[in-house]
Amino acid sequence: MTLLLLCTLYYSISTATPFPALCDLQRDIEHPVFMANGDLTLGGIFPLHYKVEMPETDYSKQPLTAQCKGFDPRAFRWALTLRLAVEEINQREDLLPNHMLGYKIFDSCATPVTAQRAALAVLNGQDVANSSICSGTGSLLALVGESGSSQTIVVSRTLQAFRIPMISYFSTCSCLSDRRQFPTFFRVVPNDDYQVKAIAQLLRKFGWTWIGVVTEDHDYGRFALQGLKREIENTDICLAYHEMIPKDFKRERVLEILKVMKRSTARVVVVFSGEGEFYPFLKEFMTQNITGIQWIASEAWVTAAVLAESFSFLAGTIGFAIRQGHIPGLGDYLTTVDPWKNSHLPPCSGQEKLQHSAYFKTSSPRVAYNVYKAVYAIAHALHNLIVCKPGSGPIDHLSCANISNVYPWQLQHYLQEVSFSISGENMSFDENGDSIPSYDLINWQTDPGGEIQFVKVGLYDGSKPAKEAGKELVIQEKSIMVMSICSESCAPGFRKAVRQGEPLCCFDCVPCDSGKISNRTDSIHCMPCPEDYWSNAAGTRCIPKAVEFLTHDAMGIALTVIAVVGACLTIAVLVVFLYHRNTPVVRINNSELSFFILFALALCFLCALVFIGEPTSWSCMLRHTAFSITFSLCISCILGKTLVVLAAFTATQPGNNVMKWLGPKQQRVIIFSCTMVQVMICAAWLITSPPFPSRNTQYQRSKIILECTVGSDVAFWCVLGYIGLLAGVCFILAFQARNLPGNFNEAKYITFSMLIFCAVWLAFVPAYVSSPGKFTTAVEIFAILASSFGLLLCLFAPKCYIILLKPEKNSKQHLMGKER
Repeated sequence: MTLLLLCTLYYSISTATPFPALCDLQRDIEHPVFMANGDLTLGGIFPLHYKVEMPETDYSKQPLTAQCKGFDPRAFRWALTLRLAVEEINQREDLLPNHMLGYKIFDSCATPVTAQRAALAVLNGQDVANSSICSGTGSLLALVGESGSSQTIVVSRTLQAFRIPMISYFSTCSCLSDRRQFPTFFRVVPNDDYQVKAIAQLLRKFGWTWIGVVTEDHDYGRFALQGLKREIENTDICLAYHEMIPKDFKRERVLEILKVMKRSTARVVVVFSGEGEFYPFLKEFMTQNITGIQWIASEAWVTAAVLAESFSFLAGTIGFAIRQGHIPGLGDYLTTVDPWKNSHLPPCSGQEKLQHSAYFKTSSPRVAYNVYKAVYAIAHALHNLIVCKPGSGPIDHLSCANISNVYPWQLQHYLQEVSFSISGENMSFDENGDSIPSYDLINWQTDPGGEIQFVKVGLYDGSKPAKEAGKELVIQEKSIMVMSICSESCAPGFRKAVRQGEPLCCFDCVPCDSGKISNRTDSIHCMPCPEDYWSNAAGTRCIPKAVEFLTHDAMGIALTVIAVVGACLTIAVLVVFLYHRNTPVVRINNSELSFFILFALALCFLCALVFIGEPTSWSCMLRHTAFSITFSLCISCILGKTLVVLAAFTATQPGNNVMKWLGPKQQRVIIFSCTMVQVMICAAWLITSPPFPSRNTQYQRSKIILECTVGSDVAFWCVLGYIGLLAGVCFILAFQARNLPGNFNEAKYITFSMLIFCAVWLAFVPAYVSSPGKFTTAVEIFAILASSFGLLLCLFAPKCYIILLKPEKNSKQHLMGKER
């Protein structure tokens, strides 16, 4: 490390002039797995092992080197793809003619620390003491690597000091697109911003709204999680949990994660992890008897054959893989590898099934194809650098690079501008060093032999224009039917109510309030019905409100019958009185006033009929005026009779001639005058603010109540008040005459009738105010009928009893109390 720091300082300020430096070897150098000399040298870093065992450190002596474990045949295939591409280019005459590419390939062991050690080894070369990096341009022009984003970040930052461009074949973290932090970084794989968009669309496509997320504890996992959260924000997709697989495998922590997964109701789990971290996690998962999981794979492991061969429960996994391509001759090339000539390969046990190994999965290369593209991108950039013509170059004064002394920063310019075609695909980099984003949708399906196959079931094209947003995902296979939700969907007629303290995906289904509806599944709000409509019983549609008024239903018919019976009884009494008009009972009580009272009572009974039926403008005006005038006429007649009775008994005193003022003519004037006052009040009412029909939708919102609005409340209460005034005066006068002598003192019956009348109408006021809908009208009719029957029975029942049943008492002597 000391060597690099010293050389870095020199290299950053000088690009041409050799500077003598003394480089001391601090420790044993890392040797490449593969290498070949050439005029132009590439570096390669691959995770040939997928885990590292860190040595124990007691800080009393220099720690041992970390030990790489778990040989990865898939990554070994990637490394051999770089060799194949270099050898293929070296044999071409149209690409880098007269120049030979060399390479140095190192193992990162899928760990940032080991990856950095490999990067330093690539820079140092074989002979550290005489390394050209300390005295000239250095032989390393570009690096192909790495697979993991965390390793790539470390390696890229290490190379930045030397301005050496790096092309990653499998690092997808969106953070690497930041040119300020990673100015020399390129990649031939899409960044995770596009992957999380694709995954979010996949989740929405299949209705997977309740998901768990497991990530590796590296930058790749953290940035992927941030991106996924950003994509599902303000959607109906919710995170049930998020757990991180520890960098250094700890069984206790993994068991905690598995406990969360087992407890959760989420059946869909999205995993952002490399296969190296995920493999030991899955080994522990097998022991926990967790079933029913639908795995959503990130591109880091969706085509990992080592996982598919080891864990059959992953069948059904679906995820996005980087696009596949064709690498001519790769399968045959892989068979040329000789373990005896490659000391870094693990020893063979003799039990390996080579035909099924991940090493030989070359039918649809993806990551290997990216390695192939990366090498060709460097080769094309170098070719463009070589064929540069002076005067049109990118260096100062439009000059070209010196092919015998090429600096990495010069190559970077050509990499940024490179554009070529490979396997039918156009290859180039954008301003951030990213390539065209596209994915294949892969489903892990079991074949008849029990082997898991990676089946392409769709694609995601992230290069579509903004106007086609949301159409990037195309799925050909629709056999995946797994559902993962926290709460079942709310049917029409219900709305979603979020549970307090829980994610948006966890909700209760609440029925819509009366008068509101929801006509689709998973409604967030219930829509109010228009004013004249109401919700049906299911709360799914608005129907016209029921119209309510006192019609000829059971209640209306009953009140009609009672009113007609009352009118008939009144007429019957009138007939009896007419027939017996010359008898003492009729004559002694002023037969004319009795006839007037009976006529008014008949009208009172009949006016109740006007209140039954649909309110109209005429019926509303008629019902209130008819009721008030007929009752005023009736009470006026009773008042006249009361005055006559009171005057008749007081006129027996000597010198009292009050009866001359209460003759028939005067009685008619009193009745007419008292009635006319009410007529004038009603006329003023009708002229200024008459009663009118209205549709009441507020009292009972599920119905439209047709009613007669009084128009002027003052006029209405004046009418009732005037009737009450007449009844009160009549009651007071009759009460004073109740104890006057006489065998038939009618004042007693008038007093009792007025008492009933006032009681009925006093009870009417609160009942009228509190009764809803048609019952308001029914209460008013009941008050009319009850008070009418009270007057009829109290005033005329005793007389009819004598006339019809006790005719012997219908004599002057009996009424005067002179019978012995």
